Amino acid sequence: MSIVLIGVNHKTAPVEIRERLAFDDAACAAGLRTLVDGELVREGLIVSTCNRVEILSATANEQIDLGAGRVTEFLDTSGNLPPGFLKDHLYRHTDEEAVRHLFRVASSLDSMVVGEPQVLGQVRHAYSLAVEAGTAGRILNRLVHHTFRVAKRVRTETGIAASAVSISYMAVELGKKIFDSLKGCTVMLIGAGEMAELSAKHLVNAGATRVMIANRTEAAARQLANQIGAATSVPFEQLDEHLHEADLVICSTGAPEYVLTEAYIRKAMSRRRKRPTCLIDISVPRNIDPATGKVPNVYLFDIDDLENVISSNIREREREAERAELIVQSEVMQFQQALRLMDVGPSIGAMREKFQDVARAELAKQRKKLGPLTKEQEAAVESLLMSTVNKIAHPIMDQMRRLYGTSDADAAPAPNDLIDLEE
Repeated sequence: MSIVLIGVNHKTAPVEIRERLAFDDAACAAGLRTLVDGELVREGLIVSTCNRVEILSATANEQIDLGAGRVTEFLDTSGNLPPGFLKDHLYRHTDEEAVRHLFRVASSLDSMVVGEPQVLGQVRHAYSLAVEAGTAGRILNRLVHHTFRVAKRVRTETGIAASAVSISYMAVELGKKIFDSLKGCTVMLIGAGEMAELSAKHLVNAGATRVMIANRTEAAARQLANQIGAATSVPFEQLDEHLHEADLVICSTGAPEYVLTEAYIRKAMSRRRKRPTCLIDISVPRNIDPATGKVPNVYLFDIDDLENVISSNIREREREAERAELIVQSEVMQFQQALRLMDVGPSIGAMREKFQDVARAELAKQRKKLGPLTKEQEAAVESLLMSTVNKIAHPIMDQMRRLYGTSDADAAPAPNDLIDLEE
């Protein structure tokens, strides 16, 4: 079996393309059941975040190109894109490179913000959806659990997460740059999920005077406001009554459409009497209409714009990332060895069974020469024969395990070529 990873991320595709490909939980589960057909694509998992959409799959060695073609076609169809539209944006990794890429993603070495902690949770969630959909099998189960181990090592053995930097942190930092300081500013958070929670904490630490939280589920907004302490909840249906009060708006929801439109913002700005406002959209798909950036005194930024405010903390994390890369490389080698042992295991088992079948066949040929035997004696003879065969076969199989568990295994003949099981 081969591992194939195909996807787009913030380095290869702008947000307007990524948002077309984004999967919510329901679409992810349904898509996996459609994609994994048991023939070209044997196993599958979809990682869909604000910065990437990647499909990890397992396919037969001789069907890599066909399987990859099926995944690419699936992405085109899911995004309602014409065939070939993603050609210049997609990347494809196979086997060892796919393993390395997933390890780097989960360890936050491939993130917009190196070391941000959310991505590991997103990979865990993607795996749970694949398990629920029944599309994670022997290969992906082993790979994903090894991935969690790698991410834990990177987190505990390096200082990659020592500095407080994340997408939500950068959003607040951008607001501080626009207004010089958030002291005396009123901020509105639209959304009450994890990103909004992190943003709220950073806002309070940055000295925001007033924080309003609006969410479609008002109970979630109230809960977050109570958790933060220095915040109040606003009914989502009353956004238009409070939007003009906000100097800074950070939008982070899972809505599939624009929450704030140009008309909405123009109405709010007419009540602000030319006082500037900053809109930061960290949602994918975007929840603030790009046309709002044309409104006078409105400063609009989306998630891709946040790359421009990465601070010195990022450079420090990148230095730690060099140590993390060494851990990843070591773990890639270990996983490849484990994968080779998984591949050789069935062959070793078949070989043991073949040896035992040969022994039983020879016993059957010679049985008449042994004369009458009790059931206990027959069982003892067969047990003696099986024990002898196993002891003779054990060093051969042990040597095979050691051979295929090393980096030299690529140069070794296939297990079935060593001994013709048919013969």
